[in-house]
Amino acid sequence: MTQPLIGVSTYLEQASWGVWQLPAALLPEGYPRLVQSAGGIAAMLPPDDPGRAASVVARLDGLVVAGGPDVEPVRYGAEPDPRTGPPARERDTWELALIEAALASGTPLLGICRGMQLLNVALGGTLVQHMEGHAKEVGVFGRHPVTPVPGTRYAALVPEESSVPTYHHQAVDLLGTGLVVSARAEDGTVEAVELPDPAWVVGVQWHPEMGEDTRVMRGLVRAAS
Repeated sequence: MTQPLIGVSTYLEQASWGVWQLPAALLPEGYPRLVQSAGGIAAMLPPDDPGRAASVVARLDGLVVAGGPDVEPVRYGAEPDPRTGPPARERDTWELALIEAALASGTPLLGICRGMQLLNVALGGTLVQHMEGHAKEVGVFGRHPVTPVPGTRYAALVPEESSVPTYHHQAVDLLGTGLVVSARAEDGTVEAVELPDPAWVVGVQWHPEMGEDTRVMRGLVRAAS
């Protein structure tokens, strides 16, 4: 079987390596490792002209929208909370275009943390701009249990309550059109969303690339195959 090509969106950051300090397209190593472990080939998708998104997605078998900075509140008609981070407008524009292209073409899509939040916004939903208890320490991933909603695609992949790597302070508020909740945290926070069949569209609030459980990514890779 040919390994499916999975595009993963990237950061744009000032970075340092060797003797160099330059702007760089960055992707934490956990993302390509997770794609590869699940049987796919990972391709980085740095921000580009949003007009090219459809042609980019047409070359992919699946799409991952990675974690990262807060979605700019203007994208869902809100004023910024003082605790909302600085905008990443280039990423917002590019990744929204990628999501729209994937939804239009039926390309399997997985949103991770920010990627799930952006998926919700792309479908007309809103976000809670700040919540406590889901990021224990700055720059340190925590863990907490999430419980699947029976009958969902996520529950078919991970039927039991599981402990997941987490680092976020924002979450889904009003659900986007067509999305259903497929997992929750103990405090009721929406931890996974999806679109019903036939689309393979899933978002998870946690960071599977920081753990060893490949089941959600394997689901994407299977759909992309």
